[in-house]
Amino acid sequence: MLPFTIRRPWLITRELLLSRANPDVAPLAAIDDPETFLWRILPHAARTFAACITLLPSDLARAAAVSYSYCRILDTYEDLIPAPAERDEALASFGRRFQAPYDQMPSPATPLADAVAREPRDHSHILLVNRCYLLDRVFLTLAPPVRQHVAELVAAMADGMIWSSRAFASQGGVLLDEQQLSRYCRNVIGLPFLFGAQLQLAQSRGVRMSAELREDCLVAGEMVQLANVTLDIEKDLRRGVAYHPLLKGDLGRADSDDAALAERVRQVREALLRRALRLAPAYERMMTALPFPRVSLARSSGVLMLLFTDRYYRSCARRVGQTPWSGDEHTFSLMLRSFGHTASGRWASRTVRTVTGRMAAAG
Repeated sequence: MLPFTIRRPWLITRELLLSRANPDVAPLAAIDDPETFLWRILPHAARTFAACITLLPSDLARAAAVSYSYCRILDTYEDLIPAPAERDEALASFGRRFQAPYDQMPSPATPLADAVAREPRDHSHILLVNRCYLLDRVFLTLAPPVRQHVAELVAAMADGMIWSSRAFASQGGVLLDEQQLSRYCRNVIGLPFLFGAQLQLAQSRGVRMSAELREDCLVAGEMVQLANVTLDIEKDLRRGVAYHPLLKGDLGRADSDDAALAERVRQVREALLRRALRLAPAYERMMTALPFPRVSLARSSGVLMLLFTDRYYRSCARRVGQTPWSGDEHTFSLMLRSFGHTASGRWASRTVRTVTGRMAAAG
């Protein structure tokens, strides 16, 4: 297999060309090599995160790809197992499948049948669940401290998803307030952000995680996860889930010709958009606190994640009837721009400060 540095441009290019909405899973199901499967399935599991992960240095990229794929498995259990007790057991089982000192093959993941898929893209997620053993083989090649961080992330996310599963079940499918929404978002993306920060800190001897950086990682993750929440409001309503109490009476509905429902969805989307934008400064604080070396692909990856998130929120602003702030719309130019920050921490700081400032001002 070619070195990751040589394969990276092709991996990123392929990610831009893949159909995530209607994946061809047959070629994926035929892959037996663990590394090949990991990088081929990642774009289907990670949306825009895939490009950001692929941009990382090779060791960090492999760790991030494995951990994010594990997180997608948890998310798939949460989305596709309808029975609360069965869903919670699958989440708990996956969270405890890694046993210290993390040098043995983890226990098998709870399998899923193709019949539980709700839409075409679910089939790639189900395949990921059922071929988790290939991810496990890559997991075992990671450095021991990294394996521990991955196992702790998966356990923490499983606990968080069990909490949200039970909250939805006991509250009629709805999160009741901003505190619950914040906890949900931090569990889903905040914890992976914290994981990424821990890996970056581990490369800088003597630098420890501060309470301030920990909080900023969680808040920045909340800001990014709210993009997924605002994007999928209608789809979540159809499956009986709402992240805002205003939509409690609309579960199971997504009628395109119901003007009153459309207005309620618009109001919720706008409220969540404004909440997300107010959290944007935490992303700048997180990036400023991380000890990136002078030349850093990880720094470029962080900038790219912000640029992708900013682009989405500009489209979200248009969707709710607001005038969006300025910014680039083209994926290739965003990726090229972010890559240029590899060798310049000052440029990255200016970019992050400018982008988060515009987002916060719009909120």
